[in-house]
Amino acid sequence: MQKRILGSSKEGMGGLEVSAIGFGCMGMSFGYAQAMDEGEAIALIRAAVERGVTFFDTAEVYGPFTNEMLVGKALAPVRDEVKIATKFGFACTQQGVPPAGLNSQPAHIRAACEGSLKRLGVECIDLFYQHRVDPEVPIEDVAGTVKDLIAEGKVKHFGLSEAGVDIIRRAHAVQPVAALQSEYSLFWREPEEEILPLLAELGIGFVPFSPLGKGFLTGTINADTEFGATDFRNSVPRFTPENRAANLALVTRLGDIAKAHHATPAQIALAWLLAQHPWISPIPGTTKLHRLEENLGAAKLTLGAEDFAAIGAALAAIPLVGDRYGASHQKMINR
Repeated sequence: MQKRILGSSKEGMGGLEVSAIGFGCMGMSFGYAQAMDEGEAIALIRAAVERGVTFFDTAEVYGPFTNEMLVGKALAPVRDEVKIATKFGFACTQQGVPPAGLNSQPAHIRAACEGSLKRLGVECIDLFYQHRVDPEVPIEDVAGTVKDLIAEGKVKHFGLSEAGVDIIRRAHAVQPVAALQSEYSLFWREPEEEILPLLAELGIGFVPFSPLGKGFLTGTINADTEFGATDFRNSVPRFTPENRAANLALVTRLGDIAKAHHATPAQIALAWLLAQHPWISPIPGTTKLHRLEENLGAAKLTLGAEDFAAIGAALAAIPLVGDRYGASHQKMINR
């Protein structure tokens, strides 16, 4: 697995070296369906390490708390070989209880850091993201608090998630931002307008979550697919049956391109992302070994000029429909 640097400096001098493709661990215990059996989840995470993955993503709010504990237990034997990213910013109080809004007050950030350190079983968090921008707390206060945690040796790198250009600039001026984590894929290309140029200017890495369009770009979802009762996609406008039916044309075109490479639509989608910039490291998640291996296979796939032209033509000809979040979640996207 090739490596990439998040942040403009070399490893050991401010940058964070990670595998080109990381692993988003959320879905193992939160968000999509029933939580995985712990033993099976640990085995899958360790299988990812064996296959060259060194970058694992979690958050206190996933559960809450249960995903961090799972990731910590799974990676304990290989702690020195991997980088773990986690997040703060929600008002999490009890395990399994939904968060009570946002909270990035400095005291809460410190408490969240201590909790994450304990649950992950680590002495220092490799990458500590603000999960969502808190409109009640100046970003300078947030960045300053993380800067202090870095000085204290509890955090190595500062990250933001779903932040806009103004927030990124202001935060970066206080404490250099190593990475921004936001949604980006062939299914959602908004970051191309303002975010990617800014990250290139400031030397900030980009970690796309949902790089396979919350599973849609795998080609395994159609208008008739039924999601489990706890699956958050039930509340996503882009995943209504009628919108799925309309958007399938893009997946069909990706499948045509994939055949020429003896690949899958998911691999084409991930290879396209990796080719956008050398400082992008997507974090697809899965609960299945064969899907993990499929995702990692994208790192070996080289797309040619004809492929990019075909993908570009498909994106231009097929207008994707449906918002990516419902109204309640959209309120937490503060840009």
